[in-house]
Amino acid sequence: MEIVRSVANLQQYTCEFREKGCKIGFVPTMGFLHEGHQRLMQQARAENDIVIASIFVNPLQFGANEDYETYPRNENQDVSVSKSEKVDILFIPTVAEMYPEEPSITMQVTKRTEALCGKSRPGHFDGVVTVLSKLFHIVNPHNVYFGKKDAQQVAVVDALVKDLNFPVTIVPVDTVRENDGLAKSSRNVNLTKEEREEAKFLYKALRVGHQSIIDGEKNPITIVKEVKAFIKQHTRGKIDYVELLDYPELTSIDEISGQVILAVAVFFDKVRLIDNMIIQLDNNSGMEL
Repeated sequence: MEIVRSVANLQQYTCEFREKGCKIGFVPTMGFLHEGHQRLMQQARAENDIVIASIFVNPLQFGANEDYETYPRNENQDVSVSKSEKVDILFIPTVAEMYPEEPSITMQVTKRTEALCGKSRPGHFDGVVTVLSKLFHIVNPHNVYFGKKDAQQVAVVDALVKDLNFPVTIVPVDTVRENDGLAKSSRNVNLTKEEREEAKFLYKALRVGHQSIIDGEKNPITIVKEVKAFIKQHTRGKIDYVELLDYPELTSIDEISGQVILAVAVFFDKVRLIDNMIIQLDNNSGMEL
């Protein structure tokens, strides 16, 4: 595995791969790699000739009071994990390498951000699409891999690729969970022992809502109330949101039908956790995707 820290050097590599006819799979991450990231790398390895992963904590997607400075980082661990998953190139740029000057062009996301994390994190997805646009140009991949846990990000990136005609395929990968259902996240290490025990109820709350849909409930307001009540009953976390929307457009619905997302975000003392289910309604039954 080659570790690359220069944009120019990586672009030289990717041009050579393309000239040789190699299919490039790309896994963009913010590091502190866990089993969820490994699943992305494994799928990329199975479907491509070359696998490139990036480790970059992007300051543009953190708000003024968010956890950029305390976001967990461990480069040695990330290198070890990437080697174990047979990544060919690990791109680890500095902030100065990615943003050598103040940008003269800014990007703004105008759809799919009015709900979920976009509502409580203004500017977050502007930072996401900015760094991904740069990375797509630098890496020039055929396939890009994202976890479904960040379902709103997948929806926004889908719009980015379509709107700007990036010649890449977005590959969503199922959420990797702990044995008790908690979605794997780099932020989980910031939970106290008591919070970690409570955090498992986020996924259980989603399953409560999912079961209500299977049982025939079509009113999204009713489902949201059930999920909120379950979270309040079993955790001391502060609910940021519980929403049930169509997917991937992420707009409000009056009745549950077609493809929808049931999503939650909860604040604990030092960490904000998110989780979701994407559900397809066919013949009055709700199948989790």
